[in-house]
Amino acid sequence: MLRLLLSLSLLMAAPSALCAPHRIFIAGDSTAAEYGPERAPQAGWGQALQSHLDPAAWEVRNHAKGGRSTRSFIEEKRLDAIAGELQRGDVLLIQFGHNDAKFEDPTRYTDPATAYPQYLMRYVQLARDKGATPVLITPAARLLYDFGSLLDTHALYTQSMKQLATREQVALIDLNDSSTRWIRALGEQGARPYFLFVPEQNKADGTHFSVAGANAVACLVVRDWVALQPELKSALKRDIDCEVRSAGQGGDAASPSRVVHERDIAVTQPGPHGGAGPTTAYPFFAEDDLPFVLRKRVLHKGAGIGLHPQHKDEIYYIVSGRGSYVLDGKQYDVAAGDALLTRTGSLHALQQVGDDDLVVLLAYPR
Repeated sequence: MLRLLLSLSLLMAAPSALCAPHRIFIAGDSTAAEYGPERAPQAGWGQALQSHLDPAAWEVRNHAKGGRSTRSFIEEKRLDAIAGELQRGDVLLIQFGHNDAKFEDPTRYTDPATAYPQYLMRYVQLARDKGATPVLITPAARLLYDFGSLLDTHALYTQSMKQLATREQVALIDLNDSSTRWIRALGEQGARPYFLFVPEQNKADGTHFSVAGANAVACLVVRDWVALQPELKSALKRDIDCEVRSAGQGGDAASPSRVVHERDIAVTQPGPHGGAGPTTAYPFFAEDDLPFVLRKRVLHKGAGIGLHPQHKDEIYYIVSGRGSYVLDGKQYDVAAGDALLTRTGSLHALQQVGDDDLVVLLAYPR
């Protein structure tokens, strides 16, 4: 019933080619916030959201701010700023929880059983009063392991938000669940490139994302949003194949022989499977009915191929550069001359590291 209500709400509000784009407003904390180049490589998933959506249809307006809770965001009049712009057909994404748990700070702390859902309801009610669609998003998981186990630092707030969503029939994206599964699939070491690294402490900042992490988490948000609202598929500008479950296999065929030059087929693309970009792809013989695919991909600085299930056996060969490769939860440092075999049903991801481009040849059955 909730999915039907959301679908009807957004379908009625869907922008036509003759209308200005509707807006997606984000109310949230540092994990969703936008950061300038002076803060690189720190990034929030909210600043990667627009890359997934056609700006002619949906325009992202990110009001998320670091250090804010449901309480302090409202008391600083930041929700009032959204209220001044929000209108019918817009969407309000609401993600808080990290700072609501700071019990040592009464200006931010909210009790998960009482004040937290009460504050969340003020965001929901604002959206409904404006004819917009509220979407609750549980807080993103932290990269925090203890004796080999990933800790759930947001359990009470996640549970409270889910209860509110059920009680008030509000659409919900369970980012805490999806990002937890994502981190576990990467593994403790494999997840580090997706979070900020603190060199002086020789450890990752397990709360805040790098550009690669922001892109990956944005993919999770969009993927689950599309599951709630399939009509959004028409506005997608990037793939959202960032699930961690396996799928099927392809077939084969014959093909004639010929020669192509890579300078004639280069294509600039964002990182596939929710990876950061930019990358340059060279899809050799893509138009031929071959039983296999051969592709070269250049992962420029900061780029990556996001975590995803392998649908068929695949080989990566590292031509040059260095990377961090995750295969079924285990991390490997890879460099020129390394060959990486991923079998059907495995999970893998590749992230460029260092200053030089990471150049990879990929081969798999069609």
